[in-house]
Amino acid sequence: MKNKVIIIAEIGVNHNGNLILAKKLIKQAKEAGADFVKFQSFKVDELLIKNTKMASYQINNLKKKKLTQYDMLSKYEINDNFHRSVINYSKFINIKFLTSPFDIKSINYLKKFKLNFFKIPSGEITNYPYLKQIGSMNKYTFLSTGMSTFVEVKNAVNILIKSGLNKNKLYVLHCHTDYPSQFLDLNLNSIPYLRKKLKLKVGYSDHSLGHEASVAAVALGSTVIEKHITLNKNLPGPDHKASMEINDFKYFVKSIRNIELALGDHKKIPTKKELKILKIVRKSIYAKLDIKIGEKFSEKNLTTKRPLNGISADKWQQLIGKKALKNYKKNQPIKIIK
Repeated sequence: MKNKVIIIAEIGVNHNGNLILAKKLIKQAKEAGADFVKFQSFKVDELLIKNTKMASYQINNLKKKKLTQYDMLSKYEINDNFHRSVINYSKFINIKFLTSPFDIKSINYLKKFKLNFFKIPSGEITNYPYLKQIGSMNKYTFLSTGMSTFVEVKNAVNILIKSGLNKNKLYVLHCHTDYPSQFLDLNLNSIPYLRKKLKLKVGYSDHSLGHEASVAAVALGSTVIEKHITLNKNLPGPDHKASMEINDFKYFVKSIRNIELALGDHKKIPTKKELKILKIVRKSIYAKLDIKIGEKFSEKNLTTKRPLNGISADKWQQLIGKKALKNYKKNQPIKIIK
């Protein structure tokens, strides 16, 4: 995979079970400059028991307190034709396809599509048999870490690697699980911390509103950024309100690419453009007044002025006390010394 920030457009369940809507989102993610589109693959009967309550953000976004997770997610479970269609369409328009399987049955189901990339959702980070199954496939894997402690992240990483996953194929994504997440809760300094402690590639799954957090995450060293997208934040569904509409997502991608360019490398050296400007704005040592041959240079007869044309001002101490080898007129650069 290229050494640039990987941008994942999270469609998730924002297709609302509609294949046409799903393809529109894939197309617009590609046009916006995303590297991946990401879906969610689950068998609702394998994922949860029927009376499981919805999360508070899901209740707030759907405005339906009595609805269970089972009722809600049953509407977003995608079938074989849907999977095949979005995978093939992604290939057709040349954007990488990624999905989060939420249960072992879905992991095994997805094998027939010969996918190279998988995403582990935050809720599965302590699911030992699930992690073992994902690790055994040795595919590029994005591990989301919402709701977890560092010990839980480290344990999940160890399970994946011991199960067969090459650590060079693993990306650990810092994440805060709330939709939308508040800035106070983001704790973006976990990004360099995780990278240092785990010695792995680290990214950020962003559930906050706007682009600021993701831009900051890139500046902190994220190699992956994931963001939910939607065609319209007012569409019905649990994630639309915390998602980014496409026009904003285009700006989001551009902002990340700009910051990526701006980061450069660790070397502190002037650029070619700066070297040209340097000669104009840096100072040389000039005669403060007329100086005769044999006269000693001193603070009384020397000064520093633009442009850099002769002896650089940083050689001031070396010049003081030396004798002039020629006559100098006021404002003439000093060029020859013993």
